[in-house]
Amino acid sequence: MTTTSAVDQGFYILDVGGMTCASCVSRIEQAVQKVSGVEKLSVNLASEQVRIRINPDSLLTIEEIIQVIQKTGYEANLSNPMGSSAQTPKPFWKSDGLPAVLLSFALSTPLVIPMLLMPFGIHWSLNGWWQLLLASPVQFILGWRFYKAGAQALLAGTGNMDLLIAIGTSAAYGLSLYLLIDNPTHPHELYFEGSAVIISMVLLGKWLEARAKKQTGEAIRALQKLWPVHAKVLDPHAKTDQLNPNNYRILPLEQILPGDQIIVLPGERIPVDGIVLTGESHVDESLLTGESAPLKKIIHHQVIGGSMNGEGVLIVQAEAIGKDSVLSKIIFLVEEAQTQKAPIQKLVDRISAYFVPVIIGIAVLTGLLNWLLLDSAAIAILRSVSVLVIACPCALGLATPAAIMAGTGAAARFGILIKDPYVLELAHRIDTVAFDKTGTLTVGKPRLLDTILLDHSADRAMVIATVAGMQLGSEHPLATAILDEAKATSITPISATASKTIAGIGIEGKPIDGSWKDQLLILQSLDSVKNESAFLEIQKQYASTLTGGHSVSILRVKESDRYIAAFLFGDEIKKNAKAVIQALHRQGIKTVMISGDHQNAAAAVGHSLGIDQVYASVMPGNKASMIEDLRKSTTTQARHWVAMVGDGINDAPALASADVGMAMSTGTDVAIQSAGITLIRGDLGLVPSAIDISKKTWRKIQQNLFWAFIFNTAGIPLAAFGYLSPMIAGSAMALSSLFVLTNALLLNKWKPGVY
Repeated sequence: MTTTSAVDQGFYILDVGGMTCASCVSRIEQAVQKVSGVEKLSVNLASEQVRIRINPDSLLTIEEIIQVIQKTGYEANLSNPMGSSAQTPKPFWKSDGLPAVLLSFALSTPLVIPMLLMPFGIHWSLNGWWQLLLASPVQFILGWRFYKAGAQALLAGTGNMDLLIAIGTSAAYGLSLYLLIDNPTHPHELYFEGSAVIISMVLLGKWLEARAKKQTGEAIRALQKLWPVHAKVLDPHAKTDQLNPNNYRILPLEQILPGDQIIVLPGERIPVDGIVLTGESHVDESLLTGESAPLKKIIHHQVIGGSMNGEGVLIVQAEAIGKDSVLSKIIFLVEEAQTQKAPIQKLVDRISAYFVPVIIGIAVLTGLLNWLLLDSAAIAILRSVSVLVIACPCALGLATPAAIMAGTGAAARFGILIKDPYVLELAHRIDTVAFDKTGTLTVGKPRLLDTILLDHSADRAMVIATVAGMQLGSEHPLATAILDEAKATSITPISATASKTIAGIGIEGKPIDGSWKDQLLILQSLDSVKNESAFLEIQKQYASTLTGGHSVSILRVKESDRYIAAFLFGDEIKKNAKAVIQALHRQGIKTVMISGDHQNAAAAVGHSLGIDQVYASVMPGNKASMIEDLRKSTTTQARHWVAMVGDGINDAPALASADVGMAMSTGTDVAIQSAGITLIRGDLGLVPSAIDISKKTWRKIQQNLFWAFIFNTAGIPLAAFGYLSPMIAGSAMALSSLFVLTNALLLNKWKPGVY
């Protein structure tokens, strides 16, 4: 394994510690973007990661980027794709752990008890020097992190949440210390409890945030845990049917090379993508593909690294390892979606860049006005502190990335990979879904649908045996369909001599046995015989069947008018295709099929599925322009929002052109790279589900931003006019972050529909 999750040279993922709000995100972005050689940058608060691409022509190294981030006041390390942290453990008072929270509350509780007793008529207060003794460790040891980060923000010419907390609590602590020294006999006028409780509540909020953020990344961690640590590599000189400790070596996964033969015992995870050389077993790929039932694997079958082996022993030849494996690519796609910014988040970041300076200005103005109007420096300072604390933009910075992480993680668990957060902002608008036909709505493999006996004295089994024998050795899709039918019905093909392929027409040969022994037969396309006079009556008799959108081949005795049978071939429609179309219709979404197939075949599939509009004989290069045409409304000025679902290379331009592209993972890599959403199992039922989870995620983003702004903006005037004490303001600030994270985590309960 590599030390990063890079998919190309010059791409790195960094774990960054110390980010607390959207202002921190902006600060890191501004610092790193100034460095020459940085090609692309994405900073995510919820995942605490930076994804960066360095220009390959630049001499810039990732170590220099790490130094820039560290000088800005944050910790940075290369991310480990296996999910293990390489960071040095912090002392408990510097971490977001529970011990620091408990200690802080233990020291703060005696300071708060007098306030709790006052409503009961009990007027008791702790000695002022004892209050100072209890509050100081909270302020300067447990709260040191705020001073350090706030000072670094000031040195960088910016502001963040830590600066607001440091200024606010220092003001309350400093005022109390001044009053204590000035008049030691009046401890009831001190406000040490305000600064201590604010820090305690912020630490509690940070701990709750850390727990909630960890849950938003569970999808990634669950996938990372699928990698086994070691693999059993078969000795190249050992016999594969002799399993004993001397036959293989146990090697770390990063030492496995393509071509190595891996022994996988029952109950073990398969460590690499590869091909089964020997053995037979059932393999559970549910966490990778969402397919609940274990799949039977035999010789020559593909297996995916990370899947669980069942009851049998398998020997697998490694093909893809590490970053080239399916599991690694899935993890990368999910991480990419979770750490990218939705366009609405960029607006939030711009607002946050000005938010902290504006809040400091409002706090200063609040203090001055209250001092002038109330003639009380203590009240003025406390109200300024409340403004600083309630306005901390934690919730604002977490609102969007938390929802994106939870939504994309929930989708990934069921085989829906949302690669681009921009999709989330478009999916709720989709009103048209365009489908490719072959391989998307249909299985993509022709099969024999029907055999019409034109010679009524002929026997169907004899006809199948005869025509299958003529096709032996042919790799033509229709030949494969006939041979598959013979195998499925246990019919033994009758070999033929003098077999010859006739370009553009069909194949001929002489059966060595059966009803047409030694007669020269020809299996030819319908188009090659439909104008012959002897066939016109047959065409009239079977007109509706022969023109029903199927591919038709005719078997006859060559050099005579004796027609034996007609074979109807068709691409089988996927079992749940009709239910999926109906589900989209219930959502008010128009369905369209864009196919390169001929009109009859496309129309037959479209009609049977109930698709609203069918476009046939569309050349690959015209599919993208067809998407553009679908965007245009024929009745109003408003445009339509179009999703494209496809699987082939010819679908790639249309997938890229559509507002939302959905690629079936059973298709080509080109199609998958062109789409914003990849459906892992190639299951059509994931199409309406992908739209559904995208809409729900977008709704969570809107809800979170609304409540984040409400907490910040509504709380400021309340704090300025004295309706919120610093302690309540600190509690409200912590609760606002917890609220948006909890709201986002509700997406974890989402499950796709069954179609």
